Amino acid sequence: MDFSEKLRAMRKKFHLSQEQLAEKLNVSRQAITKWETGSGMPDIENVVALAGLFQITVDELLCVDKSLPQTTEFMYESVTEYDIDYVKHYDIHACWAKEIRVTSTDREKILVRLASNKISSLETDFKVKIDDLKKRLDVDIQQNKAVTRAQAKEDLHLLIRIPAKYMGDVELAAFTDALYLEQLTVGIFEFDGKARTVLVDDVRGRLELNCSSDMNIVCRSLPGQIEINQIAAASTLHIPEGSSYLVKTKGFGNRILYTVNHQPILDRPGNEGENLITLKGINSELLINEYGQEEEG
Repeated sequence: MDFSEKLRAMRKKFHLSQEQLAEKLNVSRQAITKWETGSGMPDIENVVALAGLFQITVDELLCVDKSLPQTTEFMYESVTEYDIDYVKHYDIHACWAKEIRVTSTDREKILVRLASNKISSLETDFKVKIDDLKKRLDVDIQQNKAVTRAQAKEDLHLLIRIPAKYMGDVELAAFTDALYLEQLTVGIFEFDGKARTVLVDDVRGRLELNCSSDMNIVCRSLPGQIEINQIAAASTLHIPEGSSYLVKTKGFGNRILYTVNHQPILDRPGNEGENLITLKGINSELLINEYGQEEEG
């Protein structure tokens, strides 16, 4: 369940109409509609107000549980595997999907698994094309006209396992509600596209997120370098409290704000560390929230 679904479910649980909820928050009904349809995100003040109204934590409302969901069994699936025998640069172009998970494997094969509970003809509706170009592997996941983007966004789940032994840089272009990155050791992992939620667990290397829409990014630990490149967007980055890191901004009209356990602070304590967080782009805002251990329970 993502934020929009959680908000809608909590509003109904408290027997509130969109108009009634809007009145309590002093916002327009159209704003509630945007949040519940996933076309917009509330600012941090309204997130805090919503959590208090529904008597849950901010992380519960944002669906931030500090752990990545486990692989689910689905009614339908299609699996493609390809042997890898040395380190490669992986260039992956994915179709629209509800969620995309990229992780490593001890096997010497790359695996692409498409799964769904509603799309029964995955093997004919989607094609996984792999081109081996010596030092580079191109993976193109295509959908035919029999499946709409709306269907794929609603119930297509994509899992990509890359051999840890032969993992170089990784480029991923995709549109998804949720992007899960776990157990990856890379030079650079570059994501281009859209993802409302990005969950990062045990990623080492440089992570670049190029996404000109609001993101909710959750890191169980910092990957070393994380670069967020956006245009006219406002995103939140959750990191463990006490993390050691430097921050930089590049571009025009960008700013970084800070909270600790969702309490605003004027500036982050300290300014040292081997980890680097960079905000690039134009007219964008990044809120860095340091969460405490008590929030993980």
